[in-house]
Amino acid sequence: MAFSNKKSKLFTEINITPLTDIFLVLLIIMMVIAPSFQSMDNAIEIPEINSGISIEQKNATVSITKEGLMFINGKQINPDTLVTELEQLKPTLESPDLVVKADAAVKSSEIMKVMNAAQDAEYKKLIVAGEPLSKKEQKSLKENAENTDEGA
Repeated sequence: MAFSNKKSKLFTEINITPLTDIFLVLLIIMMVIAPSFQSMDNAIEIPEINSGISIEQKNATVSITKEGLMFINGKQINPDTLVTELEQLKPTLESPDLVVKADAAVKSSEIMKVMNAAQDAEYKKLIVAGEPLSKKEQKSLKENAENTDEGA
């Protein structure tokens, strides 16, 4: 009868701590395993990137800085006149090849504009250099452009 005299409380709360622990462990497991779920196609061979050092000496080179300035062989040009500039340069080249050197921060739409201009100017080969312009090279291109603008 001692049990009947005590007022027994019903336990109505749910302890969610073990449930939270289980979810955190599952989250960590998924974070560790998720990178291995990425599809890897072994049938595709990724081409090697040429540095562009040996090929740019005899070809036309379009350089694009991270600010969006375009240069053809070190001479700053207006992006709107790119096609005509490329057409004028084409007869002076050994072969109608074009090298595109762009900074890593340049949007791909700018490179597509150069590709379309090269196609319109009927260049046979377009090479996209795999290395971005160095800061020293960007600085020298800007200085050359400023000196050209001051002299004109």
